[in-house]
Amino acid sequence: MIKPEYLEKLELYMTSGDMQFEFDNGTEEKRFEILEFLEKLMDVAEIADEYATKLIFKGSLPGQLDGNSDQK
Repeated sequence: MIKPEYLEKLELYMTSGDMQFEFDNGTEEKRFEILEFLEKLMDVAEIADEYATKLIFKGSLPGQLDGNSDQK
């Protein structure tokens, strides 16, 4: 399990301007690495959003409407 501290460090890295600095001053390879990382992060965030919705609405009306209800 990822510790919340890691996500906080990642947030600070992005909001502090450090990521922008590395991108602006990095090699083409480093810029590509940063863009790949961000793409993967966005993919994971989409999955997290889906899971949060499923966990919150499990067994509730939205889950029943889309056929994902675990109730029998």
